[in-house]
Amino acid sequence: MKIADLYVRVSTDDQKYGYSPRAQEEALRKYCETQGISIRKVVSEEQSAKSFERPGWQGLLSEWKRIKGKGIDLVLFCKWDRFSRNAGDAYAMINTLRKLGIEPQAIEQPLDMKVPESKIMLAIYLATPEVENDRRGLNIFFGMRRGLKEGRYLRMAPVGYINKAEGRRKYIEPVEPAASLIRWSFETVLSNVYPVDKVWEMAKEKGLKTSRANFHRMLRNPIYCGKILVPAFEDENETLVDGLHKEIVTEDEFLKVQYILANNGRLPVHTKDQTDDSFPLRGQILCPECGSVLTGSASKGRTKRYYYYHCKSSCGYRSRVHETHDRLVSELRKFSLKKSTKEVYENILTKLIESTFENGLNQKKVLSEKIEDEQKRLKNARDLLLSGDLDGTDYREIKEECNDKINKLEQKLISLNVPVSSKYTKDVINQSINRLSSLDELFVNGTTAQKRILIGSIFPEKWCFENSKSRTTRINSVVECMYLIDRDLINSKKERKTKNSSFSHWVELARFELASR
Repeated sequence: MKIADLYVRVSTDDQKYGYSPRAQEEALRKYCETQGISIRKVVSEEQSAKSFERPGWQGLLSEWKRIKGKGIDLVLFCKWDRFSRNAGDAYAMINTLRKLGIEPQAIEQPLDMKVPESKIMLAIYLATPEVENDRRGLNIFFGMRRGLKEGRYLRMAPVGYINKAEGRRKYIEPVEPAASLIRWSFETVLSNVYPVDKVWEMAKEKGLKTSRANFHRMLRNPIYCGKILVPAFEDENETLVDGLHKEIVTEDEFLKVQYILANNGRLPVHTKDQTDDSFPLRGQILCPECGSVLTGSASKGRTKRYYYYHCKSSCGYRSRVHETHDRLVSELRKFSLKKSTKEVYENILTKLIESTFENGLNQKKVLSEKIEDEQKRLKNARDLLLSGDLDGTDYREIKEECNDKINKLEQKLISLNVPVSSKYTKDVINQSINRLSSLDELFVNGTTAQKRILIGSIFPEKWCFENSKSRTTRINSVVECMYLIDRDLINSKKERKTKNSSFSHWVELARFELASR
């Protein structure tokens, strides 16, 4: 009597077609009973047959090799696609089993291996499931590629998004708090104050759960600005399409971050001490003795620590941090806005906000009209369907396309933030002018990053103090125009109280130019 091991395999897709493990085992046992075959062992597993790297099969193979096939004559399965869906691997495994004295056999597709013509049928049985797999894979590939071209993200949602499904419609949407942390990460990188690795560490401390490598990939992933990458294929080039999902950052912000990463590569790696909040002006001050850039460090006293900006060269210059900051605050107090200048800025800001408001309304009008056009198109398709001039398949495609466009346009419409309150406009203007009038308070109350940005925007060059006086010779030309106009007016009036001053017409001229725009 021959002895056989029974092998039962099923995959997730196979279960849809009724290939249940119980049905296979029942058929195998019935076959052995009618053929007088003794059953030694039954192995059942749920694995793909693309390769033989399956736990159940590998366990059987190891056991057969250990006993060198003694006492085992057959390994039985229902069909050859239960054995393998890869013809090349199948032939190699058949040779291995024959060396062990074991014959593989499919009870529903039996073959007599002693007959040469049986090899033709074996090739057909083994090639057919492999062809089915390849065809299924191509259908999935082209289906996913079409979805990408239509702006649908069909994979596992990236960090900051979550997969959603409404009937047959699958999409991704931002999920908090990860989305806010990603938005903060892009904004922080855009400020160009900290290196990318430092931004990752800060975001991680805030609760963003991602690895360093994935964080770098995230900053370069266009999915976060509402775009989807369609890879190159055959004669089609790689391209970006508008996604149907909601973006986390604007396209402009994303492109600016790419520019920073592309031009600077990895931003200069600063040590923890270099970004210490105790020394916000480190690297922005020059030594008055030798002209070197000052660094910062702390000295330990008996009861507390003393913080200094100091020079690393042999000159040994150093200055206490709080004294340096006090001198800088005194310099910032000189940047004040007089009443006439505030009126000019108030008019300019009012015009800018009104222009923004008008542009926002125009954009809303355009988007609303596009939504109406898509709804009309959908209605026309429905009328054609009812009249019999359009079949159901074409109607479903048109309906899906229209709904996708409508959803995308509605998301853009919702994202438009147009201020409609005059009180809101006035508050924004007052807040802006107050900030321009109190740069010293902005420095005192700001974070380290804000302090560095503020000083860097005012002083294009590094500055230093010598004998308690600023030796900085140049400030930003825009800042100079903003803050020195009234100073020049006052100086001119003091020199000669006449309307012939070269500056006496500046404010009125600015008002005239503003009104004429």
